[in-house]
Amino acid sequence: MSFISVENLTFHYNSEDDLLVNDVLKHLELSIKQGEFVAVLGHNGCGKSTLAKHFNAILLPTGGKVIVDGISTLDENRTFDIRSTVGLVLQNPDNQLVASIVEEDVAFGPENLGFPPEEIRARVEYALNAVDMLEYRSFAPHKLSGGQKQRIAIAGIIAMKPKCIVLDEPTAMLDPRGRAEVMSTIEKLNKENGITVILITHYMEEAVRADRVIVMESGSVLTDGTPQEVFAKVELLKKHSLDVPQATELCYLLSKKGVIDTDSLPLNEDECVKILMGVLS
Repeated sequence: MSFISVENLTFHYNSEDDLLVNDVLKHLELSIKQGEFVAVLGHNGCGKSTLAKHFNAILLPTGGKVIVDGISTLDENRTFDIRSTVGLVLQNPDNQLVASIVEEDVAFGPENLGFPPEEIRARVEYALNAVDMLEYRSFAPHKLSGGQKQRIAIAGIIAMKPKCIVLDEPTAMLDPRGRAEVMSTIEKLNKENGITVILITHYMEEAVRADRVIVMESGSVLTDGTPQEVFAKVELLKKHSLDVPQATELCYLLSKKGVIDTDSLPLNEDECVKILMGVLS
């Protein structure tokens, strides 16, 4: 059974003129398993963020349905259960930090869930440990770097112990070091803690680290598979003005020119070097 099931999902934002309504999501079908690390790619406006907000019932379907851990997001009596199951991390961490001290910020969610003080303290320590930020528990969030702020925002979600975390372009506003910190945290949560991760991103180098890549185009799924399967479709992605990892594109172009002969394209620099060293040897 799927952990998240998207069935014939259609969505449009309300408009005063019904004649101008365009579906943002169009008869979308998706199934995500517990424990998967899924990256979602696509142009701005393709429906990625709209889809993300359906996973924890911030948005509700215009048509079709979304089932999360056996619960329909349309069941208004179970909205609390869904949002306790799926946490959402936004692009700008400053929009999610609410307190003047890091540990108070991380405690905000559990406090609102009504847990006793001893349970809240345990959850804060657990969450800060999970993102390697325990030593910053007494710091002011505004004095942290962008990557550290985003890790605190993630800790605030982890403290509520969701089964799934959806991250909507969490590294878009960060420098390379901050992006590396956040991606390391995401992978640790998935591999070591078993948390289902859905990462909305436009960085190909982040997507290749996922178990599965979903590419969206105009509210529908263009292609879906492992990173190896998806990024092997260089011509399809280029046709839709989408990028592939630089290492993949380099070897694809060399292959087309007859310089190398390879059955599989690399996803990163190390794999690319191995292929090129094989040609030179």
